Amino acid sequence: MSMSSPFDASAWAEQSRLLVERALSEWVPEHASAGLGASMRYAVMGGGKRLRPLLCLAARQSVAALQPPCPPDHREFQDLHHLHALLDQAALRAACAVELIHAYSLVHDDMPCMDNDVLRRGQPTVHVRFGQAQALLCGDALQALAFELLTPESSELQASIQVQLCRLLSSAAGHAGMCGGQAIDLHSVGLHLTRQALEEMHQKKTGALLTASVMMGASCAAPGSLPTGAMAQLGVYAAHLGLAFQVVDDILDVVADTQTLGKTAGKDADMDKPTFVSLLGLGDAKALAQQLHDQAQEALLASHLPQTQALSALAREVIDRPY
Repeated sequence: MSMSSPFDASAWAEQSRLLVERALSEWVPEHASAGLGASMRYAVMGGGKRLRPLLCLAARQSVAALQPPCPPDHREFQDLHHLHALLDQAALRAACAVELIHAYSLVHDDMPCMDNDVLRRGQPTVHVRFGQAQALLCGDALQALAFELLTPESSELQASIQVQLCRLLSSAAGHAGMCGGQAIDLHSVGLHLTRQALEEMHQKKTGALLTASVMMGASCAAPGSLPTGAMAQLGVYAAHLGLAFQVVDDILDVVADTQTLGKTAGKDADMDKPTFVSLLGLGDAKALAQQLHDQAQEALLASHLPQTQALSALAREVIDRPY
């Protein structure tokens, strides 16, 4: 990690969140057919930590200082400043796209056929506010919009990078990632899972999208500029961070109240869902979260990337959520 100048994590996060909020406000339509725009904006613009977009932008920052080994051979990339501006814009679009996928997943997860929750971020869930049919369409529309953002019609960005971003996001959101993890979760209600099975479920349900956020941001790099093994270490960082995030979520579901969480507290226990707390106990779950955080930080150091302070700060933020 570069220590050449002090890094203000709070200022970076505030500035980055503002950038994401402005972009989401611009790109999520207000006047889609028959009130659909209202439900889409309600699902997306109602707050949230924006962890996934921040991870994406932090990963872009970690590779932004890297230069290609030789000038790009495409005429439109002859100006290196122009190239980096395109990559910054691609990273912002990727950050918003991953947040749209996350938002759609919450809309669908909250519906009666899934977790049947009536609160999200302290507000009525989308299906409570707009009805189940509109909530279903809202989630579908947000998922489609995510891929629209990654492939803007007038983009000068290399098609290979756009394809890579789409591949990473679709893989993380589909059967091998988030949807597959949710299927396991629904199937596991009332069952006793081993630690290995529980980790596999959450690596898909929660971890896959967090990992995609990091890998998408890092993919917005100048061609040929990444050090050997850097992407692999970022993947290790993201995998440990994703699991730590879920462990802390399980802890908070036990120790925090509904007002603090912004969603119904104790829901996992009420639904007899397997969690890290139910499997390991509260003390060992806290110890596991800290261990995973430490392993994530070690992977950042091993990446040998020049600017990983933001990624490091986000890992600490995940662990430091108040118990």
